[in-house]
Amino acid sequence: MQKTYNWGIIGLGKIAHAFAEDLQLLPNARLHAVASRSTDKAQAFAKKFNATHAYGSYADLLDCPDLDAVYIATPHVLHQANALMCLEKGIAVLCEKPIAMNSAQLQRMVATARAQQTFLMEALWTRFLPNLLQSLHWIEEATLGEVFSVKADFGFKAKFDPEGRLFNPELGGGALLDIGIYPAFLATLLLGEPDEVVAFAKLASTGVDEECSALLRYANGHLANLHCTFRSTTKTEAFIYGEKGTIHIHTRWHEPSTLSLLLHDQRPQFFELEHKGNGYLYEAMEVMQCLEAGKTESDWWSLDHSLKLMKLLDTIRDKAQIKYPMEA
Repeated sequence: MQKTYNWGIIGLGKIAHAFAEDLQLLPNARLHAVASRSTDKAQAFAKKFNATHAYGSYADLLDCPDLDAVYIATPHVLHQANALMCLEKGIAVLCEKPIAMNSAQLQRMVATARAQQTFLMEALWTRFLPNLLQSLHWIEEATLGEVFSVKADFGFKAKFDPEGRLFNPELGGGALLDIGIYPAFLATLLLGEPDEVVAFAKLASTGVDEECSALLRYANGHLANLHCTFRSTTKTEAFIYGEKGTIHIHTRWHEPSTLSLLLHDQRPQFFELEHKGNGYLYEAMEVMQCLEAGKTESDWWSLDHSLKLMKLLDTIRDKAQIKYPMEA
């Protein structure tokens, strides 16, 4: 009989609600415990999603009985501390992206997970969505031939709030870490580590980046063109270019979306792929499949993948002069 996995959630904002909704669609998943800094908020969330336990402290959740995995959905600056306290207790962790603020934090998290032989994965949900899996299938089947270039963007008009999550440096605000991670992820996944990075940012009055562009060059001549912004709503599309044609992942490409395959001298082919829920259930499924198999890392999005991505984000930040006070 298939095991039912008891999930906990730390941090009960918007994305936690979407994740909890998707857990309800999985027959082998149950929301078992939730934690917030507000007991009232935790109790309201638990009531809405039928969670058995509600805590007004993140640390208290660790003593919850029969907990199999924790989804961390707190602000970026808390990811390292929240993940480490779970890993040190031997509790499997799915940590929202970016998994840490920088490579130094992530290296400590990875070392702890591997020492504890406890599962850890960055919640880059896009990696597990049907649109990306179909794109990767075409690439693996050499439908495009050699892939030599990636172009991807993500942008929306954000209301400026210096105390809010998006613009507050104390909360790890800024476009690159919040949404620019998706274009950077696609480039890392398909092209690997670049040899040269050029990047520029427009900084808000709070000091975080409200817009950032990066151009990556690889030793084999491959290129990636990446852009993110809080200043305007963009098409939020991705293009994967190869010697035989192009994969166009339509807006908004980082979430469940449609695809076009444009091969040279052929009519464009349009694909609308079926998906379930909000799209977050696929990463939860990957975690449970890994735990069922006794794995401490995902083959599809390993800790080494996350380390390479974080290294790229660090480099872009350095080139664009994006700094945070907690790193000074």
